[in-house]
Amino acid sequence: MKKKIKLIIMSCLVVLIIFMAIFATYICPYDPYEQDLSIAYQAPGLQHLMGTDAYGRDMFSRVIIGGQLSILSTLALVLIIAIFGTTVGIICGYFGNKVDFVVMRISDLCLAFPGLVFALAVAAILGGGIVNAVIALTVISWPKYSRVARGLTLSIKDSTYIEAAKLAGDNALQIICRHVVPNIIGPIIVTATLDIGTMMMEIAGLSFLGLGAQPPVAEWGSMMSNGRSMLQTYPWVVLSPGIAIFISVVIFNLFGDTLRDAVDPKNVSQSFGKQDN
Repeated sequence: MKKKIKLIIMSCLVVLIIFMAIFATYICPYDPYEQDLSIAYQAPGLQHLMGTDAYGRDMFSRVIIGGQLSILSTLALVLIIAIFGTTVGIICGYFGNKVDFVVMRISDLCLAFPGLVFALAVAAILGGGIVNAVIALTVISWPKYSRVARGLTLSIKDSTYIEAAKLAGDNALQIICRHVVPNIIGPIIVTATLDIGTMMMEIAGLSFLGLGAQPPVAEWGSMMSNGRSMLQTYPWVVLSPGIAIFISVVIFNLFGDTLRDAVDPKNVSQSFGKQDN
């Protein structure tokens, strides 16, 4: 029961974050791009909850609108790598042979380099911009999902119900859609959920280094980079987006851990055993 309550609470927090990201334009109390030099570097107060930046822009509004780009681009990235990596892994695990060998060697090549360093190299080649940052992270992140999907597919492809489906006349596509995907989708979803916080940090890292979102676009990593020289004099300029990243990553990580515990077969079987007793 406690796990269910925790899952409900964390789900509500995740929905709230995504809701704020989608409707950020309507939630901002001020125009996040409107400049007013007369109130530059104003400390946090009742009028401006998180203070203002060097151009007098309301930091609270910029953090909210920055979440729209940071969170939605992260969710898009995780969705892309999860779908692509899972598809590749299923194909490799089900058909095997030369396709499996070639793709797995490419996967090994991607995993051989430190993730963020490889992403920096790809992003530097493509140039700045949030789209290029997402592409760079996609190039290095899909092997994780392909490995998971391939392993799960290999573990079930010789099962009795798969053989029965073949005898019933189902082709490979039908077997994959009807039997393979439903049986491996749980671990993939959990992996993707746990990956959201990591991907958010990496997108923010690329933007912080100037290879992601470009000024004046509001994005949490870019905002921290622009204000890092004012950390000692006007700390709220850096701390505001930093705290937003921290809170978002913690919530998504806790949600992923809670979801993993909820779908873990061991936990499910234990809960049923307690009910029976």
